[in-house]
Amino acid sequence: MVKKTVLLLMVLTVLSKIFGFLRDVTLAYVFGASAVSDAYIIAITVPVVLFGVIATGISTGYIPIYSRLEEKKSPEAAKTFTNNLINALFVVCIPLLLAGLFFTEPLVRVFAAGFEGETLDLAVSFTRISIFGIYLTIVIRILSAYLNYQKMFQVPNLIGIPMSIVVILSIYMSDVMDRTTLLPLGYVAALLLQLIILLGFAFRKKFKYKPILDFKDPDLTHMMALAVPVIIGSSATQVNKIVDRSLASGVEVGGVAALNYAVSLNGIIHGVFVVSITTVMYPLITKMATKGDMDGLKNSVHQSIIGVILLVAPATIGAMLFAEPIVRLLFDRGAFDQQAVLLTSDAYFYYSLGMTAVGLRIVLSKAFYSLQDTKTPMINTGVAMVLNIILNFILVGPLGLGGLALATSISAFVATLLLLISLRKKIGRLRLKQTFRSTGKILAASALMGTAAHFFYNYLTPLTGFSAALLITMTVAAPVYFVLLVILKVEETAFILKRFKR
Repeated sequence: MVKKTVLLLMVLTVLSKIFGFLRDVTLAYVFGASAVSDAYIIAITVPVVLFGVIATGISTGYIPIYSRLEEKKSPEAAKTFTNNLINALFVVCIPLLLAGLFFTEPLVRVFAAGFEGETLDLAVSFTRISIFGIYLTIVIRILSAYLNYQKMFQVPNLIGIPMSIVVILSIYMSDVMDRTTLLPLGYVAALLLQLIILLGFAFRKKFKYKPILDFKDPDLTHMMALAVPVIIGSSATQVNKIVDRSLASGVEVGGVAALNYAVSLNGIIHGVFVVSITTVMYPLITKMATKGDMDGLKNSVHQSIIGVILLVAPATIGAMLFAEPIVRLLFDRGAFDQQAVLLTSDAYFYYSLGMTAVGLRIVLSKAFYSLQDTKTPMINTGVAMVLNIILNFILVGPLGLGGLALATSISAFVATLLLLISLRKKIGRLRLKQTFRSTGKILAASALMGTAAHFFYNYLTPLTGFSAALLITMTVAAPVYFVLLVILKVEETAFILKRFKR
């Protein structure tokens, strides 16, 4: 049942990611890698960093507390806690909003030290609008966690579609009407639409908003104790992004946008496979941890690790081999010129190196969160942040944007290894021999698939052109990879084959 739910989520996420990708393509087509796109990307990054890190910590700590309250007290007690949490966060956000409005220019300079003139002015004006999105983000994150716990996984996964449609319309209208302020306004409107949809489904699951506010609630205090390390860890991740984009803003005009497009491409694989797996996994292993079922927890973590490697490893090989053709196929039109293609594909190649490590790191972090240990992932993230920043300054000179991406990939591998060692110390044996055996087979299948795809693409390109050659190669590569998994007898392949037959 769990694997069936994961497959359903993957299908739904693919649909959502297609619309998200169309949003990025529209931005690239209309504004390319330019001052406007740079300013817009920074403007929507600022509220994410100001409150997104808090929202991530809150939503991560929320599920274990909600599970315990429902188990030990009642569903109504858990819902009362949810309302108290939302209202408390509304109050906490007031100084953040005021600080963002009064100190916008210094704030933007922190995020993009290289911005000057028109680009800086645009980023400041955009940010003063987008900053209001923090209030919407609060409820969106909490209600998404609530619906995930209620096993309505599909709703939080699909709300990206209406958001993307609104953003696409705002990009188009800003160009037609020659009013760039419609860009941040469209972003806030998209968040509002997401919230309305989530509220409708939350009400169906018997959630009702109540004006409850009690800062002395012991459950709120306990959740904050769990959330603070996650917030610190998420802040470290955001610091990495700030440093990346700040350095990118000084590499070249359009550097921030190119880096963002590369991240978006990686995000498609991450969102479809990793997020689908961890969305289903986290509430499940949280309940196991609450009941003390360590064997079930270990088995779920093992299956999640293999699932991520099985799905992400071949995507990594494909992205590395075909980075430039992929970027050309998806973005090379309108204002997105050849220079933008080169910048984006360079960053995309180096980001792809760490794609699997990033996915595994999320799985392992969720395992710690389910055990109500948020400190270990926080320390791990801090180590990764320091390493990433050091590597950024070392690699940005010789490799440019690619150096920033490579630093992220290397730090992700180190962080994943450290988390794996820590988890084994905490809960004991993790079936690592079986994991490494399956991983070796998956990597072998991925390498063989990549070799075949490389030669096939080179053969077809002179005959059909690069676009058709790339699409045909991708279409053929998937079944070739699956056949290789069957030949090498990878355990998880049996389930996939069974579902395909049905």
